[in-house]
Amino acid sequence: MCGGRSLFTYSQRVLDDDVRYFDCAACGYFQTEKPYWLEKAYASAINDVDTGILWRNQLNVRRVLMTLSAFGKLSGVVVDHAGGYGILVRLLRDVGVDARWRDKYCANLLARGFEADGTRCDLLTAFEVFEHLEYPLAELESLLAQAPVVLLSTDLIRQTAPPAPDWWYLGQEHGQHIGFFRERTLAGMAKKLGCHHASDGRSLHVFSHEPIPRRWLPMQRLNRLAPLVTAGALRSRVQSDFEALRRSGAPLPPP
Repeated sequence: MCGGRSLFTYSQRVLDDDVRYFDCAACGYFQTEKPYWLEKAYASAINDVDTGILWRNQLNVRRVLMTLSAFGKLSGVVVDHAGGYGILVRLLRDVGVDARWRDKYCANLLARGFEADGTRCDLLTAFEVFEHLEYPLAELESLLAQAPVVLLSTDLIRQTAPPAPDWWYLGQEHGQHIGFFRERTLAGMAKKLGCHHASDGRSLHVFSHEPIPRRWLPMQRLNRLAPLVTAGALRSRVQSDFEALRRSGAPLPPP
């Protein structure tokens, strides 16, 4: 992440391998050794123990709505990067957001016909993605070249000590989580890339080329009010999406 020296912390079993973990005293990034087991870990793109996938996507709808509202971009285009089965895109379109899907590794099951076309968008989301990446700084730089605002989620680790070896987010059962962040890690990334950054201190983080509105964090803390905040500003796309797909007459891309 920063080029600093990462010190060996502990080893533990991940899938069928003994994996070493390292902690950087400079930037606070906590990571595995070079992840040689990923082909085995991604035999299925969505791991079997992700029981929170639907709950998390419902939460992320509110997070996106509050972010769009805070930045004054409710009418903008949202691209869900590494969008999985398309759950979030379909939910966002259901409430009226012009959301698009993209994912190199997972089938689009629920948002077919609404794939991103590669043009710039107003907001790019990357929920539960960065803990999977071998080169997260380069990925963030790439995302910020495609959108002025990037909203991502990843659970932060404690500031003063490495995570406990039995912390559930290490994901030993599936082996897909390989890098973990502290608040100072994210701040260092923003500094390197010359962008603005804010965080809720737990799991939700935003990076932006433009100053982040001061209301962004209070709005996230009150995200349950998102339907009230956006009432009247958005109209569901359920019917219009159906009509557009029916009119197109073109076969949808295969899942």
